[in-house]
Amino acid sequence: MGNNRNHPLRVLHSEYEARLKSPEALKSPRLTTNSAQSTSNAENCAQRQQPDTRPIVTSPTMKTLANLAPRRSKCIYSDRFIPTRLGASMATGYDLLTAPPSKRAQTQAPCHVPTTTGKHRDAMCRLLQSEFLGMPLTQTSCHSEYLFHSSTKRSRTRNLFRFQVPGHGTSELPHHPLQRAKQLRIAAQPTAKERKIAKVPFKILDAPALQDDFYVNVVDWSAWNVLAVGLGAAVYLWSACTSKVTKLCDFSPFDTVASVTWTQRGSQLLAVGTNSGLVQIWDTVECKLVRTMLGHLERVGTLAWSSQLLATGSRDKTICLRDIRIPADLTSKLQGHSQELCGLKWSFDDQQLASGGNDNNLLIWNCHAPHPLARFTDHTAAVKALAWSPHTPGLIASGGGTADRCIRFWNTLQGTPLHAVDTGSQVCNLLWSKNSNEVVSTHGYSLNQVIVWKYPTMQKVATLTGHTYRVLYLSMSPDGQTIVTGAGDETLRFWNAFPTVPQTSSLLFPSGGHIR
Repeated sequence: MGNNRNHPLRVLHSEYEARLKSPEALKSPRLTTNSAQSTSNAENCAQRQQPDTRPIVTSPTMKTLANLAPRRSKCIYSDRFIPTRLGASMATGYDLLTAPPSKRAQTQAPCHVPTTTGKHRDAMCRLLQSEFLGMPLTQTSCHSEYLFHSSTKRSRTRNLFRFQVPGHGTSELPHHPLQRAKQLRIAAQPTAKERKIAKVPFKILDAPALQDDFYVNVVDWSAWNVLAVGLGAAVYLWSACTSKVTKLCDFSPFDTVASVTWTQRGSQLLAVGTNSGLVQIWDTVECKLVRTMLGHLERVGTLAWSSQLLATGSRDKTICLRDIRIPADLTSKLQGHSQELCGLKWSFDDQQLASGGNDNNLLIWNCHAPHPLARFTDHTAAVKALAWSPHTPGLIASGGGTADRCIRFWNTLQGTPLHAVDTGSQVCNLLWSKNSNEVVSTHGYSLNQVIVWKYPTMQKVATLTGHTYRVLYLSMSPDGQTIVTGAGDETLRFWNAFPTVPQTSSLLFPSGGHIR
């Protein structure tokens, strides 16, 4: 190799030595005048602008060395940020939106983001994310209470203001046939429709002599689909199955009906409270009186059955607990209100009794204690409307009169108030749906409305109008779908207010068709 004068490396060395020995390379820079310096600069610029005509060495050895050198992957860089969907990491961006908050983010002020409901909104949200963000189509919900908070760790080695276009897999493209097939499958899935409540009643019954009195309760619907109504001094039964009307009893001319209520289970017994303070138990099948009970000095305007006891509330400010299975029916008398009793309701487990009075107080009782467990005094008017939640133990709703106009929610297990809603008018009655987590309220002066609320947001599902007087009476059908309202306009109106019971099946409790 040393004797080969034509070797490529020797050619390179010889050319390099020739350049060093040239007269132009041996010249040293000298200080010149401004004109000379400008002339030299102009000549140098002209020389730099001329193309290089020197031959390029393309020896086999140099080509081999170039091929052996490692090559870096070609990336597209730019010195400015131009928003483009191809240059954005959509998966990482979505992770930043939906990631749970870090410790630093938790110290910041919370971000209130409006939420939407409904499976169809979730499906639409997923489709929009797939179309515009290029994200994989999944069945996850779009809701996130940690929206706009990020805990994703970012790379510290990435240079600032250098942006690179990442590669995309074929199946990740939003318009790829596989992605379009997923979108079509999601769009074809059945979605829950928004429930619509008819604004007009499907049935109206005349109820002559129906009292326009805030302190009486003379309408109740039994578990056997029979409606009991007190009209003046008489009690009438209306069968929802056959539309047959039966007169049960008549207290004229010396007394009038102040309250009626059905037993929850067992025999078809109806308790009737009168204006004189009597309480009677009637067998509605035989249409005969079972027994008459004393204990109150004034009218009995509210009644409530538990599985074993009957609670009666009177204008004499007392509550009597009665057991009709024993001869001496009066078991205890509760005193805690300073004015007339307006409402009584047992909890679904029969452990607590709620009482509302004209003294603006709501009291919670235990049938084994003579004193109330809790006393709530937030209302500023009479408390007649009471409703226990069938979905949450210890949750009760109460409504105030004209001066209060509020629906308030309470936790009776802890004895604490939860929240309140100003309805804008007198609250006469409350009922909790058995089929959904919704509450229906009836109102008096000045709107005379029937309102269905979604709990716990207390958004109005529907507002029903039609009564010309305050809606003082409210009851629910056995299937939980229909409600009946009564008012001083002497009409009973029937509304389809709540959905049907959702059909559920499990391995532990199979339906009858699966039992062999």
